[in-house]
Amino acid sequence: MKSIVMTGLFALAAATGAAAQQPPQQPAARMPMAEAQPVCPRDAAPIPPELAGWPSRKPMAAAVDSASLANTTLAPGAAVDLALTPTPAVTYVLRPSRPGGSVSHGGMATVTIGEAGTFRVAIGSAAWLDIVRDGASLESVGHGHGPACSGIRKMVDFALKPGSYILQIVGNGSATLPLAIVKLP
Repeated sequence: MKSIVMTGLFALAAATGAAAQQPPQQPAARMPMAEAQPVCPRDAAPIPPELAGWPSRKPMAAAVDSASLANTTLAPGAAVDLALTPTPAVTYVLRPSRPGGSVSHGGMATVTIGEAGTFRVAIGSAAWLDIVRDGASLESVGHGHGPACSGIRKMVDFALKPGSYILQIVGNGSATLPLAIVKLP
């Protein structure tokens, strides 16, 4: 038995010594990894007609206080990429119903409604939205998600009458927010 164990040990030592004398192998070349793209089904729901402008958003800077609101007006039916500011630097016209964290982004914009109806605010993130009029935040009348693969993450509906409103964005994770406000049919 002792000779079998010794023979096995000599064989192991010989194999280890032979492997140690082999030239080291070069590491395999690393291929750059492509970013994973979402796989969208062929039958993904299309963007609703009222949000047809979503793919052709224009850049716009959000207001950071009541004085800068005059320079930030959203047109119903148009879509924008709203440039936001770190939340601590924004002075909202009304304290948001949900506070944003110190590392989040936010801002404001005005919107003028010409005809009463239900308006949808569509955004590309899970940020919090308030619509303010006459010093009060309005209650939403509906919530939902955008169509799969559209880039619309959240949709919030509001019943609006003619007049001016302030849209407040709070707690966005990045400095840009895709956004559109549209009248529903």
